[in-house]
Amino acid sequence: MELIDNTAIKLTLKNESADLVLDRIDKTELINREGDVSNIVVYWGVEEITLLNELINFRDNLPSPITKDYDWKGLYNPFSHQRITSEFLSINKKAFCFNEAGTGKTSSVLWSADYLMELGLIKRVLIICPLSIMYSAWQGDVFNTCMHRTSAVCHGTASKRKKIVEGEYEFVIINYDGVGVIASEIKSANFDLIVVDECNAYKSTSTTRWKTLKKIITYDTRLWMLTGTPASQSPEDAYGLAKLVCPERIPKFKNAWRDKVMHQVSRFRWIPRPNSKQDVFKALQPAIRFAKNECLDLPDVMYQTRFIPLTAQADKYYKELKNQMLIEMSGESITAVNAAAGLNKLLQISGGAVYTDDKKIMEFDVAPRLNVLMETIEETEHKIIIFVPYRHTITMVSEYLTANKISNEVINGSVTATKRADIISRFQTSDEPRVLVIQPQSASHGVTLTRANVVVFWSPVMSVEVYLQCIARIDRVGQKNKMTVVHLQGSDVEKRMYAMLRGKVDAHTALVDLYREELET
Repeated sequence: MELIDNTAIKLTLKNESADLVLDRIDKTELINREGDVSNIVVYWGVEEITLLNELINFRDNLPSPITKDYDWKGLYNPFSHQRITSEFLSINKKAFCFNEAGTGKTSSVLWSADYLMELGLIKRVLIICPLSIMYSAWQGDVFNTCMHRTSAVCHGTASKRKKIVEGEYEFVIINYDGVGVIASEIKSANFDLIVVDECNAYKSTSTTRWKTLKKIITYDTRLWMLTGTPASQSPEDAYGLAKLVCPERIPKFKNAWRDKVMHQVSRFRWIPRPNSKQDVFKALQPAIRFAKNECLDLPDVMYQTRFIPLTAQADKYYKELKNQMLIEMSGESITAVNAAAGLNKLLQISGGAVYTDDKKIMEFDVAPRLNVLMETIEETEHKIIIFVPYRHTITMVSEYLTANKISNEVINGSVTATKRADIISRFQTSDEPRVLVIQPQSASHGVTLTRANVVVFWSPVMSVEVYLQCIARIDRVGQKNKMTVVHLQGSDVEKRMYAMLRGKVDAHTALVDLYREELET
C-alpha cells in the first residue's frame, strides 16, 4: 500500500480482489497486471476508502482523508493516538474502539463524526452511555470539541426525551435504559451514527437492553462501540458485542460460540480454551486499541468525574438538613468549626450514610453509586484503590464488591499494623485482592500502592493535604502506568468540594465560603 501525492492509494492485490474493487468503486484505476497480481489506484475519498475497507480484509488500518481534509475543531489539539483513532473510525461504518479509559476516545469519536458531517455523510449522532458520564464526559467534550454543533442530553420524562429526539439536535446523548423508553421514536429519527460507550453493557444478547439496540440498528447505520476492556469477564462476553457489529465473524448461535471459546470441566463450570483470546480478537473486528502507556503524550494523571444523582430519599433528607442549618445559622456568624460540621453532614448523606445527633446511623439507598463504581471497575484491567471517607460506608462498598465477585480488602483505623502490612504486600505482589477499600486517613502517608493505577474517590475528603496524599499512593517511584483519578459526584456540596480539592485551595479559608454558598443555593 502506497499513498500517492496525498490524493490516492496504490494497492497490489490478487486479480480477483482487484476486479472486485474495480467493479464496486468508481474512483479506481487499473495500472497493470503481473500474472495473478494487479496494481490499482483508489482515489482518496472517505466513501471510497470505507467501501474498500468493507471489500478487502486489510491487516493494517487504511489511511483516512481526514488527515488532509479536516482542521480538527475545538479547544484542544488532538494527541497523535487520537488522530489515528479518528482516522480509523471515519472509514469504518461499524467498528470497535478498545482504547483504554483515560486516552480521550470521546474526542476522537466527536472529531470523526464532525468530519463526516462536514462531508454530508451523516446528519445526526446518537450517543448511548452510562448516566454518570452524560454531562461530565460527553456533553462537556461536545462543547470543547464541536462547539459549533448542536447537542442535547436526553434525560427526564418520556415526553421530554421524545421532544429532544424528534428535534434537530446534531448530537443527542442518552443513557442505556433511556433508549428503551423511547425506542420507537429513536428508530424513526433515523440517526446516521450510533455510538455506544462502555459497550460491555451490551454483552448479553438475552437482555432487553441488547434486543432494543438491535432493533434500532439498520444495515446502513454507522455503529461505533467503545470500551477499554472487551470481554473482560469471559470470552463468552464477546458474542453479544460481535453480534451487533460483525455478526458474520461468529457462529449464528451462542452455544456454538461458547463451545468454541470455552471448555466444560464439570457440570456447572466452564473455563476458557487456550486459544480463546485469539478467537475473541478475530471476532471483535474491525477494531483499534491504544493502552494509556502507549500514549506518550498523555499527562501522567488524568481526572474523571462520574455524576450520580441522589436518590429521592437522600435528596429529601439533604434538603431538609440544609433548611435546618439555615434556621440554626440565622443571625449567627459562620465559623470554620460549624462550617466543617455542616459540610461533613451533607457529605455523609451524599455518600450513603449519616450519623444522626443521637449517634445512630441512617442509611440511604446507594445502589446508583454502587452501579457507577462497578462501571468504573469494569472499564479497566488494572488494580484499583477506592477511598471512602466514612467507616460505615466502607462496609457497604466492600460487601457490594464481594457480592459481585470482586476480590477486595479493607484498610481502616481498626486494622492492625501487622494486618495492614500483609494486605498491602499481597496487593503489591499478588493478583488478589484486585481492589483496596481504604479510609483516607488510614493510608494517606508512607504507603506504596503502585500496582494500582486507578484511584476512585467514593466521596470527597475535606482536606487538600489528605486528597493529594491519597493520589500519591499510586503516583510514586515504581509506577509504570499512567494514572486515572475518578471522582464520584452526586450533590452540589460534592461538586464544590472536588473543585476546591483540584484547585488546592486551603481548606481552612475555603470551608466557610463553601458552606455559605451551599446554604444559599
